[in-house]
Amino acid sequence: MVRQTLKEYRWWETGVIYQIYPRSFQDSNADGVGDLFGIESRLDYLAGLGIDAIWLSPIYPSPMADFGYDVADYCGIDRMFGNLGTFDRLLAAVHARGLKILLDFVPNHSSDQHPWFVESRRSREAPKRDWYIWRDPAPDGGPPNNWISDFGGSSWQWDAITGQYYLHAFLKEQPDLNWRHPDLRDAVMRSLQFWFDRGVDGFRIDVLWHIIKDADLRDNPLNAAWSPDQTERDRLIQVHSTDQPEAHEVAAEFRAMADRYGDRVLIGEICLPDERLARWFGTEDRPQVHLPVNFHLIECAWNADSLRSVIADYEASLPEFGWPNWVFGSHDAPRIAARVGTAQARVAAMLLLTLRGTPTLYQGDEIGIGNVVIPPNRVRDPQDLRQPGLGIGRDRSRTPMPWDDSANAGFSTVDPWLPLNDDWRVRNVATQDKDSQSLLSLYRSLLLLRRKHTPLTIGNFAFIDSARSVLAFVRQHDDQRLLVTLNLSDQTQTFSPPSNTVITKVLCSTTTLRPFDGMLAPNEGLILQLKEQH
Repeated sequence: MVRQTLKEYRWWETGVIYQIYPRSFQDSNADGVGDLFGIESRLDYLAGLGIDAIWLSPIYPSPMADFGYDVADYCGIDRMFGNLGTFDRLLAAVHARGLKILLDFVPNHSSDQHPWFVESRRSREAPKRDWYIWRDPAPDGGPPNNWISDFGGSSWQWDAITGQYYLHAFLKEQPDLNWRHPDLRDAVMRSLQFWFDRGVDGFRIDVLWHIIKDADLRDNPLNAAWSPDQTERDRLIQVHSTDQPEAHEVAAEFRAMADRYGDRVLIGEICLPDERLARWFGTEDRPQVHLPVNFHLIECAWNADSLRSVIADYEASLPEFGWPNWVFGSHDAPRIAARVGTAQARVAAMLLLTLRGTPTLYQGDEIGIGNVVIPPNRVRDPQDLRQPGLGIGRDRSRTPMPWDDSANAGFSTVDPWLPLNDDWRVRNVATQDKDSQSLLSLYRSLLLLRRKHTPLTIGNFAFIDSARSVLAFVRQHDDQRLLVTLNLSDQTQTFSPPSNTVITKVLCSTTTLRPFDGMLAPNEGLILQLKEQH
């Protein structure tokens, strides 16, 4: 059993985060791309949904080689989205509704059009030369080592102007910053401070585990298990290019900065196994990020045994002061409805919002959008363009939010930058808003239950025995006990509550609310109120 402790819980521990991909949320100026005014116009929808914070994918000035993850100015807003005044207005509107706002922060690399890099590549003697990672060619004239970019090809780009290579873990338009340089470190920290001073409630820090590289830039070892259906990057094991010990000190500096502003949160994007992921919490004396992102549910096979194992292993890996978090989708991952199917997407919603910890919900998952098929001539994702045919394209989960059945699904008055989901005329917010049995209505019910029932936010967590196709656990706080039981199959399952307990009420069903009769319908999840039987 995972126990609760006597502590004061913070908003990011009890709340639910909603990720917005700004390009695809709401267009307000008829250019086919979402923007900040568009987000502001939909805040009442978000408040009514029952979430507590919004996280915005990057909105900084950018050439958009990687759609905002190539930052040209860490202290501005891209004109596509608005300006600083627009942002301040959005921030005030978010706070007026009792919500929080988090920004995506991209400290591993900048755009090659950032003034820092423009100066860095001017000459080998440029003042900011060592703000990036430059090296001479290998003896054979090739790249300095064997590192492979996450998007395929060498991680090194030749620069004829100065006769050296520069490092880029992603696109060549995204040169890696040199976090071993104190002046660079200070400059990025000032950028973070700029947004905290403006009132931002926290950050999701992009690819945090990449931020420091091996000082000697040693070759990565070959991956003997690599097969042609994997990405080129997976040919190597990233021993020296990621997760270096010194990176934890950078995370601790980020945390110290955040803590100076009070009740702020840092979420670290870190794709690592449990034991290494847990290290990014730091220690109680020297904390790092509040929430190292837990991607395990995205990668987990959809069956009770696998889910039970992944959840238990993750919980066991947490330090005593660490707080769990869960996510089923993001702008980089396949849609949960596509992974598990329409019926099980309802079960997934119940699981996400009843596990112990902070859930993050990705825009559109609340209405069950699937992976959208992108015609070859409309592919925009550089990862997919560089490595076609591997099924790794991210456009499929970045398509515009369908708001209603009007032209362009109410997202824009012109053709959007990516295609809509094929079923947008029936799968949209307005249609589901009118249907009490829709997935959107289920999400609202679950989010309301989290607010009403303390066990779902801060209660203990313990699995209970159940049939092989059933995942069941109890959440308990003081004398309040809730039983969550999820049928992960398309067959009826029998289920009994724990011994010496009696079910007093069915609080929620993913199918039809009815008195509990010892049976779980196919694809049904239930939240049941328990009472001890003396």
